[in-house]
Amino acid sequence: MPSPAGGTYFERKGGGELSAPRLRTGTPERAGLDAGELRQLVHEVRALTRGADPWAAGVVVVAGRGPVVAVAEAAGWAVRYAAHDEDKDTGVELPARARVPMTVDTPFDLASLTKLFTAVAAVQQLERGTLGIDARVGAYLPEFRAVREHGVTVRQLLTHTSGLRPELPLYDCPDDTARLALLRAEAPSSRPGEYRYSDVNLLLLQYVLERVTGRGLDILVRDGITRPLGMNSTAFGPCPGAAATEDQRRPWAKADRGMLRGVVHDENAWALGGVAGHAGLFSTAHDLAVFCRTLLAGGSYGPARILGPDFVELLLTPPGLGFALDQPWFMGTLAGHGAAGHTGFTGTSLVLDPATDTFLVLLANTVHPRRRPADNAPRAAAATRLRRAVRGT
Repeated sequence: MPSPAGGTYFERKGGGELSAPRLRTGTPERAGLDAGELRQLVHEVRALTRGADPWAAGVVVVAGRGPVVAVAEAAGWAVRYAAHDEDKDTGVELPARARVPMTVDTPFDLASLTKLFTAVAAVQQLERGTLGIDARVGAYLPEFRAVREHGVTVRQLLTHTSGLRPELPLYDCPDDTARLALLRAEAPSSRPGEYRYSDVNLLLLQYVLERVTGRGLDILVRDGITRPLGMNSTAFGPCPGAAATEDQRRPWAKADRGMLRGVVHDENAWALGGVAGHAGLFSTAHDLAVFCRTLLAGGSYGPARILGPDFVELLLTPPGLGFALDQPWFMGTLAGHGAAGHTGFTGTSLVLDPATDTFLVLLANTVHPRRRPADNAPRAAAATRLRRAVRGT
């Protein structure tokens, strides 16, 4: 049972060994949260799917404290539109009978939340001694000559301080050979050491991990994270039952692929076959809540341990390895005391806050039927509601 100040909770297994409690559904009071604030959170999240031009076609929110899930709600549609009408700049709505309602179990294309799993996979290799945090990438990938010559390190990839540009047009390359050549030749375009968010960082980290382990990233994530945690709805695509994303075509997108559902939205991840260090995973809100709970419990969930507490601390120590820390623009007032999380281009986000032992997963298909400038205000508002719900603060 959570204390008002939060904390990490363990139960004794039959042999006396400590086991981190699994998530269970409970009342706000059981979680040490204010029921009125959580009702308002749910009301505001449901409103995001209403109207002719909603924030998202559909939304799922799961939130809680300690091992208790106090909110699990879905609203709107997993599939609402058949296409985007470019002339009218509006979605072409499906008839009501053809729409697919959103449920709390609907999988989503996680987009950049994939980076968090790549980061955990990397820290697992740090814990095992097969990877060095300050080792040079060129020591593992000598054929990646540009980053080798510039001395880019593993830490710089994880903290987005390598100087590499945000993305490369891998989707325009004719084949895998050309894509690999482009990655190998890519040099930092700004001064290493300065923060510059880049998908290329996590792509290169994928190649490093695959080199040092001899296994694909999809296998590393499955065997090292999702399988031991029982996250059975989390995997790289395809995922046929997922929420729809975009009617992806030029001029607003970088490829002409039509309405996407169950295949990765990110054009570079698609070009790489759907498995990439920066994008490609699909998951549900409940599975992501398990992921959050595991990190809040120091790397353990039930009898499984995916990281030791010291390495979870390393992962979440400023500036964060893969995780964004204390970012009010999507964490609201949960930010400020070590909250960690990330957002994804398709409309996904998660926040875990060690200070209050709370977690918030907000999944939405905001790019359905087409992408538009990000509006993170609803994410920040939901996080602020959860912060207000924490009793005694």
